[in-house]
Amino acid sequence: MSRIGVQPLKLGKGVTLSVDAHGVTVKGPKGTVKFAAPPFVKIVVTGDVAKVERTGDSKHERSCHGLVRSVLENHIQGVVTPFQKILDIQGVGFQAAKKGKQLALKVGFSNEIFMDVPEGLTIDLPSATRIVVTGCDLQLVGQFAAKVRSTRPPEPYNAKGIKYENERIQRKAGKSFASAGAGAG
Repeated sequence: MSRIGVQPLKLGKGVTLSVDAHGVTVKGPKGTVKFAAPPFVKIVVTGDVAKVERTGDSKHERSCHGLVRSVLENHIQGVVTPFQKILDIQGVGFQAAKKGKQLALKVGFSNEIFMDVPEGLTIDLPSATRIVVTGCDLQLVGQFAAKVRSTRPPEPYNAKGIKYENERIQRKAGKSFASAGAGAG
């Protein structure tokens, strides 16, 4: 048996978990998250405790057992206290702006980059060089933050680009020039 998959999930105050033919829906005070569970995994809800069970014993079913339980745990946690990722922008003239339901990035290219913000996420800009991505779905928050970072990842020479808040950039030394007299001849 999966060590993680057999552990029961405790539903917090104000959290409801409903299972239907389309998947699992987790509702809480901060939002709603939907999740399509595999057909060979059964989710049983009794009172304020949910349990994940599998129908077969194949290797794939065993591996999905713990995965489904972990994803559900993240959803239950996310509808109570939403997840967030903070991105910092470094570079001369680099900045972000919110335009409607899009995030506009000026990160050293000739044109602005516009990114559509997915449903269920909120983008806050405390300053022009800081982006806060918040949402109930941990996977969606991380995926969108990675997509924003990939538009201009930090480079190792000047550390210009978009980086996570606590990310450490391994810096490299630039080219070193030989003295003027060497190699002349």
